[in-house]
Formats: sequence, C-alpha cells, structure tokens
Amino acid sequence: MTPVENLVSRYVAVWNEPDPSRRRQAIAALWAEDGAHFTPSLEARGYEAIEARITGAHDRFVRAEGYVFSAAHTGAGHHDAVTFSWEMRPAGGGPVAARGFHFFVLDEDGRIRRDYQFAEAPPAA
Repeated sequence: MTPVENLVSRYVAVWNEPDPSRRRQAIAALWAEDGAHFTPSLEARGYEAIEARITGAHDRFVRAEGYVFSAAHTGAGHHDAVTFSWEMRPAGGGPVAARGFHFFVLDEDGRIRRDYQFAEAPPAA
C-alpha cells in the first residue's frame, strides 16, 4: 500500500468508526494539531471541532441511517497535496446515496493540515 493509499484508507475508516475513543485516536493520528476540515458551509478547526464534525456525520449517516463511507479510488498525491473521491452507500449494498472528493494539504509529517470536502449530487436514478 502506498503512503497515499494508507492515508485515504485511514481517513475513510475514521468516518465509519463506531468507537468514540478509537475515533479520537485516529483523528489525532491523521490531522496536524492545527488541522482543519472545511465544507462549503462548515469550518472545523482543531481536534475537538474535527471530532464533533465526524461524530455528527457518523451518528446521522452511519449509525442512524445505515450508510458506510468508502473511497471511490485510492487517491493521488504529490508534494504536500492529496486528493481522492468517496462514496456513501447503504451498508448492506445498494446505489450511491452521496459522493464527493477531498483535497488535503499535508504538513511535513504527512498529517492533514487542511481538508477541503466537496460533495456532489447523488447520481440520477
């Protein structure tokens, strides 16, 4: 597994992680201490805010609605940047309910300094 594939795999896993303690540990391992996660309508800066963002998404989409997040491809990167696409599907299988992509800016240790999420409309039925 390449470093980019490893990062993407660990990143997607944190959104599906049911255990709050393991989720918290994974966040600290993935993001730089001053890391941030951005969507068009949200800014989560620092571990506590990132944890709240991921926990909220997990509670709604994974725990309550039964979806699972996965990488749509293994990702690509060079220098201090990584990008990959993701999908959200029912855990038991089924059509894609949401998809999008992320653009990361990494720090010198390979941890996420900036995480930009872009969601796309689900495919037409």
